[in-house]
Amino acid sequence: MQLVKAKDYQELCRMAAERIIGKVKRARNIKLGLATGGTPTGVYRELIEDHRKNGTSYRHVTTFNLDEYVGLSPEHPSSYHYYMNKNLFEHIDIPKEKTYLPNGMSADLEAECRRYETLIEAEGGIDIQILGIGLNGHIGFNEPGTPFDSLTHVVQLAETTREANSRYFGSPDEVPTHAVTMGIGTIMKSREILLLVNGRNKADILRRLFEEKVTEQLPASVLKTHPHVTIIADEEACSRLYVFP
Repeated sequence: MQLVKAKDYQELCRMAAERIIGKVKRARNIKLGLATGGTPTGVYRELIEDHRKNGTSYRHVTTFNLDEYVGLSPEHPSSYHYYMNKNLFEHIDIPKEKTYLPNGMSADLEAECRRYETLIEAEGGIDIQILGIGLNGHIGFNEPGTPFDSLTHVVQLAETTREANSRYFGSPDEVPTHAVTMGIGTIMKSREILLLVNGRNKADILRRLFEEKVTEQLPASVLKTHPHVTIIADEEACSRLYVFP
């Protein structure tokens, strides 16, 4: 793992966006793995601004999102379909039919998981996967204890995860209890991984990622075994690292 230190969140977003934009410009047909939540929002703003100012095109890009809540329609304002449309897709020239997210409304969720996994494989896999990290070390919605070889699956969300995400809902009770997520095994097949970490509340989990052994109880620790992982973290997130790697 390579750690790149950013001064603050704004610089983190700019650094991450520059890497993505560079790859989009160089590749004929690139597959991006996208994330949602608070951290990537600023990165997507940078991508939109670059598209407007510099004309970077996404017509040759295919995207796969990490996850979606079970039971939320794409039109629900707290769904990840809605998030991606409002925060990125509606503002760039990517073909809508080349943007993929799991269907949390499927009547057969197990079949949906198999369909999504097969779709990723059929497209040749993901070139660069953007990740955040949860306070308990989850990546995607893979909570502690998730097998490292897991593929796309339905997960019951930990209460800490639901509490952390409750700010996107009217009340904590409205946060879904389950989600469809890429598995850890799916994520690890990505050719490159970009982990974004910001804020003092992520300082302890970033410290644990560097200091603790690889274990399924700390899902993000598996990233230590991937050949091409870059972590971009701001100063607050790095504040508990005793020795800067």
